[in-house]
Amino acid sequence: MTLEEMKRLKQEKGYTMTQLSQYSGVPLGTLQKIFTGETAHPRYATRQAIEKVLSPGQSPENTTLLTENIHLPVTYCYDRDSQETERDCVREKAFVYNADCEKQQGKYTVEDYYAWPKDQRVELIDGRIYVLEAPGFVHQRIAGKILSRLDAYIEQNGGDCIPLLSPINVRLDCDDRTMVQPDLIILCDKSKIKRWGVMGAPDFVLEILSQTTRRRDCTKKLQKYSDAGVREYWILDPEKKRLLTYDFIHDNLPGIYPLTGTAQLAIFDGRLNIDLDEIAGFIQDWPE
Repeated sequence: MTLEEMKRLKQEKGYTMTQLSQYSGVPLGTLQKIFTGETAHPRYATRQAIEKVLSPGQSPENTTLLTENIHLPVTYCYDRDSQETERDCVREKAFVYNADCEKQQGKYTVEDYYAWPKDQRVELIDGRIYVLEAPGFVHQRIAGKILSRLDAYIEQNGGDCIPLLSPINVRLDCDDRTMVQPDLIILCDKSKIKRWGVMGAPDFVLEILSQTTRRRDCTKKLQKYSDAGVREYWILDPEKKRLLTYDFIHDNLPGIYPLTGTAQLAIFDGRLNIDLDEIAGFIQDWPE
C-alpha cells in the first residue's frame, strides 16, 4: 500500500491521527512522520499494522479493542550486577506491531535501538535498553557553559578536537550491542565521525548526574568508557556539589574536587581550565 493510498483510505474512513494510532498501536509521532513523508521507508511490521486498520472491510468495531491488548505490562530492567531493580531502567510498554520490543533485556541490538519510538530517548548498553529522562534546567545550563568554554579554547588554540552536546549517538564498542548518549563529548579522531554519530570511543566524556542516572554513570558507564578507550571521564554531581575526574591514560585513580576554583582537562595537558565556582553558582541560583 502506497502512502497516497494510505492517505486516501484514512480520509475515506474519517480517522484522525490519534484514532489511527489507537487502532493500529503505532505511536502518534511515528504515524505523523510516515504521513508527512519524513519517514520514507517505515519498517515492514509498522506498515502492516497501519494497512490492517485501513484495509477495506475493516471497521472501527473491529479495531477499537486493539489498543486494549497491545500494551504489555511495564517491565523493570533487572541488573544482576547490582542485584536490585533500578527505577531508571523502566522500558516503555511494548507494541505488538514491533515484535522486537518483546525481547528480553540483554538481547537488544542497535537495530532495536533505531526502531524504538522516536518520542522516547534511550541508551543501549550491552544489549539492555535504558530509558533517558529529559535533562533539567541546571543540567543543561552546566553542559552548555562547559561546551562554550571548550569551543572557545579549541578555536583559539587550533587542533582537530570537536566538542559535542547530547543527544549524539556513540557506538562505543563498535558492535551492535551498545549505543550511548553521553551528556558531552570531545572527539579528536575525525575518522570516527559518521553521518549518524560517532563510531568508537570519544577522547573525553562528561556525564552530569541525576537521580535516575547516578548509579549507571558511576558504575556501568565508568567501566564501559574505561574499557572502550575513553582517555578522560568527568562525572559532575550537582547534588553533592563535587566533580570526579578519571584520567585513564596517566592514572586510573579518580580525582575528587569540590565545586570551587578550577579544574583542568588532562587531554589538553592541563592548559584548559573549567571554572567550578561558576558551575556551583548555577546550582545555587537554580536548584533542581
